[in-house]
Amino acid sequence: MLLLTGFDKAFMGVVRQFNNEIALYDYEGVITQLMEDMSREDAEEYFEFNIVGGWVGNKTPGFFYSTNALHEG
Repeated sequence: MLLLTGFDKAFMGVVRQFNNEIALYDYEGVITQLMEDMSREDAEEYFEFNIVGGWVGNKTPGFFYSTNALHEG
């Protein structure tokens, strides 16, 4: 299992899939932490490109977001 450095506040727990366990982080929590140094737009862009886009295999962390957020935008 891989953990994100510096995002302990956004860590939610562990997700288990068959023989695989991955760290689960709160999407909004990660964005909020990134917004300490940048705008929301920049934080979301950075997140998508550098964190979600940083695939390192089956142990790559997952990110939780409410399905309500999908219907708001």
